[in-house]
Amino acid sequence: MVSVPTKSSLTPARRRLVERLQQLNFGRVEGLLVRGGEPVFGPATRVVCEIKFGGENAPRPEHGLDDFVVKAQVVELLRCLSEIGDGRIDVLEVKHGLPFRLVLAEAPDSAA
Repeated sequence: MVSVPTKSSLTPARRRLVERLQQLNFGRVEGLLVRGGEPVFGPATRVVCEIKFGGENAPRPEHGLDDFVVKAQVVELLRCLSEIGDGRIDVLEVKHGLPFRLVLAEAPDSAA
């Protein structure tokens, strides 16, 4: 049987990231550091909020919950963090409080 991650089962850094995405609702996180597969909000990290006129701009309802099953998009983001290990996410787009798209700039191949 496959274990389904819940918010409470996440590390504190990953839980903080999920909460921040839910609070943001729509927008992007730029320059998010990843250390040992864990997200790190550093001084150069920018959180950019999108305001949608006539739309829902408040934090997601789940933001205030202590625990819930995380959605597939979050599981995929967490897997990406583990795969990155140590690096930097240039842009993490957020829609409806969920990770939507991740942009990584790769360093030029020094062997080429």
